[in-house]
Amino acid sequence: MNPVFRNNTVLCAAISLCLSPAVLAQDTTTLDTVQVTATRVERPLDEALASVTVISRSDIEASQAPDLIDLLGRQAGIDIARTGGPGAASTVFLRGGNSNHSLVLIDGIRVGSTGQGVFDFAHLSLEQIERIEIVRGPRAALWGSDAIGGVIHIFTRDPSVPSVRATAGSYGRAGTSVAAGFGDDRQGLGVTAGYQRLGGFSATNPDAVFSYDPDDDGYRNRNLSVRGRTAAGSQVLAFTVISTDADVEFDRGTTAARNTSGGITLGGDLDARWSHQLTAGHAREDLDSVSSFSNQFQSRRTSLDWVNSLAVGSAASFNFGLNWQRENGASSNVFSGRLFDRTRNSQALFAGYGGRFGAHVLDFSLRRDDSSQYGGASTGNAAWGWSVSERARLRLSWGEGFRAPNFNELYYPDGGFGFAGNPDLRPEHSETWEGGLEFTPAQGHRLGVSLYRSRVRDLVAFAAPVTNNAININRAELEGLELEYRFDRSGWRLGGNYTWQDAVDATRGTPLLRRAKRKAHADLGYRFGNGLELGLDGDYVSARADFGAELEAYALAHLRLAWQFTPAWRLEARVENLTDRDYALAYGYNTPGRSGVVHLVWNGNQ
Repeated sequence: MNPVFRNNTVLCAAISLCLSPAVLAQDTTTLDTVQVTATRVERPLDEALASVTVISRSDIEASQAPDLIDLLGRQAGIDIARTGGPGAASTVFLRGGNSNHSLVLIDGIRVGSTGQGVFDFAHLSLEQIERIEIVRGPRAALWGSDAIGGVIHIFTRDPSVPSVRATAGSYGRAGTSVAAGFGDDRQGLGVTAGYQRLGGFSATNPDAVFSYDPDDDGYRNRNLSVRGRTAAGSQVLAFTVISTDADVEFDRGTTAARNTSGGITLGGDLDARWSHQLTAGHAREDLDSVSSFSNQFQSRRTSLDWVNSLAVGSAASFNFGLNWQRENGASSNVFSGRLFDRTRNSQALFAGYGGRFGAHVLDFSLRRDDSSQYGGASTGNAAWGWSVSERARLRLSWGEGFRAPNFNELYYPDGGFGFAGNPDLRPEHSETWEGGLEFTPAQGHRLGVSLYRSRVRDLVAFAAPVTNNAININRAELEGLELEYRFDRSGWRLGGNYTWQDAVDATRGTPLLRRAKRKAHADLGYRFGNGLELGLDGDYVSARADFGAELEAYALAHLRLAWQFTPAWRLEARVENLTDRDYALAYGYNTPGRSGVVHLVWNGNQ
């Protein structure tokens, strides 16, 4: 690959515009006011005692992000890696933790693989998403295993009116999505279906010595979601199902990836002070990789959650609940046949108390998990917030996290490749301190600052050549600073974030792989009175260590345009990597050059 572009002029200019105090106007910024992930019950966003980012449907559309992994990579505290183009295996690192240190939920259902312990964001279409809540910091005291770095909660789209989107772009990109539905607060039904294909480009380059093959690696994705609800008195019965079916080409092989998750929920008020939500959920993943080392992986998880909220006084609540889940994982390959097929059960109790007391907000929670495989784990969380003035709020929190070993780490047999499972592994554990400030310096402006320090122990590692078996040996030290800014008024839409982090393998004193010391994102847009919108995005990521190499720093710029030429019709166009710079998200794997995409959208509610 060519040397990475080192001239950051475009990015710096975009950041300067985004942070300029001279851009002022008169109307009020509209912000999401409710989030549910941080406390498992609906709470105002300004009472969240954690670093929370809410990405609404309008934010997704305004961003014109090409896919979910790109959208997540723009957020503070998130690093991404991808082994090729769209559809290739993608990973997310939240606050410097490992890829399996983030709990991923879709409509409240845990969707991470039981085998690898991660969720592959590559196949979830943005057209299926209504809202994303990102909660940084440990949330094990409410959600259990995996929430060491935080929680990424995705809510699927609930279309009440029909819409159609057609897409065409570079690398043979073509696709369409259709959404239709009806309903109100009491009842409704909605369906969203989509298809996407890409001719692609070569996933690898000559740096990938053992797998390089200079052919184009294509991608196909078919996706469908269905949502429904009906009310009976004070109770609402609802269901959601989402399914993706993708075919991914990579050098010297293909992978068929099928993911399905869904749940049935009954919730509402039991009396004037007591509300509840009972959810039965299921998630499954099937991977079939066809190559010289053909492998099959199956993941199954069935869960039951009952969450209750009891009002205490006028501004506080006592929250409590139960969780039960059964997990199954299986794997096989062309040489050995069935490698393992294992099941474990777990159950948990959790409780929390929180509310507003004058200028102060308090939140406390405890949880006990017990598993048929790894035993028990107890976690806690405590947080305090203080509204210093109408414009400024301070917060301080402490929390614990843990991660149960996945089935690959526990049961994968020794095949002579330097790693093997160990059924005696203990859960990983973490402890985090965090301080933050939310500040509104002037009307329409919002600034957030977070400073955190995490320590993770009993990390699972494969200690070859001493032993091939996984053991609890490693430790990690994670520290960071996150800045976020947003302005949206009088046609201007501006924003930016900056992350500094130090993610270190404390056992060896070396940086954790694929996690940048510094990263930044900036976006600048303006809405003209004739329905035209123009925007410029910039990204900067510093150098990162990778397997056997260092990934060089890079800066990218992207240009976007949107035109609402009738009340119902909208045209969108975006140029990615405007200056056609070479960069890498993983050593030996290619990324797109300058490329474009055009969307034609019809919205039936106009």
